[in-house]
Amino acid sequence: MDYTRPLFNTLLNTLAKPTPVMHVLIGPRQVGKTTVARQVEAAITIPVVYATADSPVPLDTAWIETQWRRAATRVTAPGEPVLLILDELQKVRGWSETLKLLWDSRAGGPDIRVLVLGSSALLVQEGLSESLAGRFFLHRCSHWPYGECRDAFGWSLPQWLYFGGYPGAAAFIDNETDWKSYITDSLIETVLARDVLHMHKVTKPVLLRHLFALAATLPAQCVSYTKMLGQLHDAGNTTTLAQYLKLLESAFLASGLELFSLGVRRKRGSSPKLLLWNNGLISALSTRRFSEALADTIWWGRLVENAVGAHLCNMLSPVTHTVTYWRDGRDEVDFVVASGAKVWAIEVKSGRSGKGSGLERFRARYPGAEALLVGAQGIPLEEFFTTPIEAWLR
Repeated sequence: MDYTRPLFNTLLNTLAKPTPVMHVLIGPRQVGKTTVARQVEAAITIPVVYATADSPVPLDTAWIETQWRRAATRVTAPGEPVLLILDELQKVRGWSETLKLLWDSRAGGPDIRVLVLGSSALLVQEGLSESLAGRFFLHRCSHWPYGECRDAFGWSLPQWLYFGGYPGAAAFIDNETDWKSYITDSLIETVLARDVLHMHKVTKPVLLRHLFALAATLPAQCVSYTKMLGQLHDAGNTTTLAQYLKLLESAFLASGLELFSLGVRRKRGSSPKLLLWNNGLISALSTRRFSEALADTIWWGRLVENAVGAHLCNMLSPVTHTVTYWRDGRDEVDFVVASGAKVWAIEVKSGRSGKGSGLERFRARYPGAEALLVGAQGIPLEEFFTTPIEAWLR
């Protein structure tokens, strides 16, 4: 596939010039982080050293030092630049402190420009905040939005809403059995085993797996932790479930959106709204085939609502925006986006029934909030998904 994501030009232009900081690229597995990095390697006009720590054998900090030396040896003249790409670096214990020491030792030495790639937001950001404060710029490589899947694979909007946006799985969509097997075996299982269970202390791995499967059956639905415990077979508690949802979020798999409220206590004690970061994760674990999902109005409505929420989470930086929901009795606002003092209430109209629109009541309680209606008589879905998200949130 000869396709370059928009992020490619950003990274190429940034790394082709002297830069005072390291650059860090985080995002889900199998969305093209390595592909973008290798495209930069092929296009940039300076020497490049690429190395990956994605190995079944644990690596230590000597591996990082070795790659740094490799980069330094590529410099043949004083001041000549070289690009060092370190993939899945979060798998190396103590990576951030070692990289800090090497970066700080550059003065008077070769111009080593660094691009770090990682699939665990939690581990990468922990390392950045612990040791590398002020020394990095963070780039995000999201799940593929509809516009990119349309341009790269010729997909229709319904195809994207069902199959999600994993580029490696695109070749399998004509055989849904193979497609489901690829997503579950090569993506879900790999992420759970290698990025969550292997990299974090999880005392109840079966509970975490069941929690993810439960979230995939209840997309865009508010479920209390007590109800979740009732449906899960492994004993646990609400605190454990909340922690495991955070781990799933750090791997860009699923989130439990909190209730929007100016009162933090109420927000933290609320029932989470379950959200999958890619609709392909839902469809792969569902027994419904594409045609069956499309014909089931209620289920398709949930896929549409989940896709809107996932689009917000994928396209908005958590540094500048929060994505939550709001509910009061039967009145509900599907998603609430906040940035500083600005608040947007987003209602998704997709044929789903059984809930009341809470936009008017929400705006009565929060008079400064702006309303967005997506789907039906509001913003057409295709227009919403293909317009830069910043255009809607002004």
